Amino acid sequence: MMGMSTDRKALLGIDVGTSGVKVVVIDREGRALGQATVGYEVSQPLPLWAEQDPEDWWDATCAGIRLALARSDRRGEDIAGVGLTGQMHSLVLLDEAGQVIRPAILWSDQRTEEECEEIHQTVGFEQTIEWVANPALTNFTATKLLWVRKHEPEHYARIRHALLPKDYIRYRLTGEFASDVSDASGTLWFDVKARRWSDEMLAALDVPRAWLPTVYESPEVSGRVSEWAAARTGLRPGTPVAAGGGDQAAGAVGNGIVRKGVVSSTIGTSGVVFAHADEIVRDEKGRLHTFCHAVPSKWHVMAVTQSAGGSLQWFRNQFADAERAVAAQTGRDVYDLLSDEARRVPAGSEGLVFLPYLMGERTPHLDPQAKGVFFGITPRHTRAHFVRAIMEGVAFSLRDGLALMQDLRLPVDEIRVSGGGAKSEVWREIQAGVFGLPVAVIEANEGPAFGAAILASVAAGFFADVVTAVDAWVRVESTTPPVVEDEAAYQRAYRLYRALYPAVRSLYRAEC
Repeated sequence: MMGMSTDRKALLGIDVGTSGVKVVVIDREGRALGQATVGYEVSQPLPLWAEQDPEDWWDATCAGIRLALARSDRRGEDIAGVGLTGQMHSLVLLDEAGQVIRPAILWSDQRTEEECEEIHQTVGFEQTIEWVANPALTNFTATKLLWVRKHEPEHYARIRHALLPKDYIRYRLTGEFASDVSDASGTLWFDVKARRWSDEMLAALDVPRAWLPTVYESPEVSGRVSEWAAARTGLRPGTPVAAGGGDQAAGAVGNGIVRKGVVSSTIGTSGVVFAHADEIVRDEKGRLHTFCHAVPSKWHVMAVTQSAGGSLQWFRNQFADAERAVAAQTGRDVYDLLSDEARRVPAGSEGLVFLPYLMGERTPHLDPQAKGVFFGITPRHTRAHFVRAIMEGVAFSLRDGLALMQDLRLPVDEIRVSGGGAKSEVWREIQAGVFGLPVAVIEANEGPAFGAAILASVAAGFFADVVTAVDAWVRVESTTPPVVEDEAAYQRAYRLYRALYPAVRSLYRAEC
């Protein structure tokens, strides 16, 4: 590699998120040298719809790469490899010329309930899980394509390529139509067991195989930066681009979830409990997602809470005017102020329980009609109780997912926390208490972009495999144990939490 001294080699991780693109430059020791986030908006043309223009992702990626390099002490020619990750499930449609046909329909878009029913009627619920390891849910890519076929035939007729968000960025960087096994697992078109596109599902849904990209294992080289893209990003032409992974798989790699027994709990807008599996494990009721892992020949199981950090964000937006004012004056984060309030309340929130089902719920209920509930309100309860009840309710929902994993005989020896739930000390303590296990935080806080850089390190030849790279770069910073005195309060509150959903489920659908 001419013009690039060995000790200046670095990796680039790119995360095409829902609210913005994050780019991070990582050195040979796994340290972040510079990072940049460039944001964009979600369009909601109708209730429950969510769309974005893929060109906004590309513009943000170009700006983010240049900014991250400028903030590091590296230049484009120092970058030995690029790793890609991003929001999963979202549908990008291109025509014959590689032009975007319509705005991308995002993972969070809920317009496709009818298409889910159609898939289960056409294929069968059990057969769907047999072929692609997961049931049809509104989040998944295949349901969005069926919606376009039914409602926008003029757009459907022009389709020649169906891509996921990070794979659209790969196309712009390299000219290649490619994906990886972990992201492809979230489409409903992928045979998760065999790690290839499912001919049976594609035939049943009448989707041309030619529309779908070539699929690689996550650390494999999927293409190289083109002259055209190099001119726009500042990268060197020919720089290898790793296949990468969906944001959950890449985030798990960055958290060191590459061995049996190590589990992650991530609280972002949604919440995810993620477990590594050496063999494919399926929940026959479809309450857990089973996907290929970004570690070749391994799998992962995920439980998803639709509105985790989103529940606290809702409270902040609607009821935290005073905290927002204080934050503006003091420079403190609003969430830190809310955490301070929660700390003043004992474990169990003195009988106040919250169901965090603001956006329906995936695990364990698979119920898009579910709603949020506060239960047990008395005159004793203050605003601080409500804040803590939200944090505990989210942790209870994640524990539901953990319990299902244990039912599938997946060992849970260690839990690593990340996202907003890892930044708050009180939320770490709540998770440790609710799970009944210590929770660890790792040093790197760059999220999925760090995992993408780890995958790039293998593609660039820095390491022989993903596990070796993780062992070299992922380090635990601190561990929070459960507070023994709080155990009984959490057990009581969790029993009440578990009893609430069955008691109110029919009311969600009642025409009162």
